Amino acid sequence: MFKRILVPTDGSEITAKAVATSIELARSTGAKLYTISVKEPFPYSAISEMQPTPPQEFFDAQERIASQRVQTVARQCADADVACQAHTVEALHPWEAIIDHANRTECDLLVMASHGRRGVSGCCWAARRRRC
Repeated sequence: MFKRILVPTDGSEITAKAVATSIELARSTGAKLYTISVKEPFPYSAISEMQPTPPQEFFDAQERIASQRVQTVARQCADADVACQAHTVEALHPWEAIIDHANRTECDLLVMASHGRRGVSGCCWAARRRRC
C-alpha cells in the first residue's frame, strides 16, 4: 500500500479537507505523511527599492505563514498518531515545488484539494482562459 503521502497546504478550508483525508489514509495504511507549503518569492522589479515592504520583512512573513500552515498539519498528524515531516519551500510556481518535493521524498501518493472545476477546464489553466 502507500508508504509516503504528500499533502500540500495553503491554509484554505478546501485544503483542510485534503489534509484530513490524507491523515486518515496515512493512519489506516501506516504511511508517513509529508506536508509542504510553498512560499512566494519576493517580487523583485526595476523599482524594488520603492517596494513598501523590505525584502527581509517579506521573507520573514512568508516563512512565518508557511510554517504555521505546515505546523497545523503536523499537530493534526500528532493527534492522529501519524508520522509527519513538514517543509516549506520558495517557488515561483507551486506545482513545480510540489512535484519536486514529491520526487525528492519518494512519495507514492499526492493528496490535493480540488476547487470544483471538472473536465479540461479543471486541469488546464489555459482552458479556463480559452487558450487550449
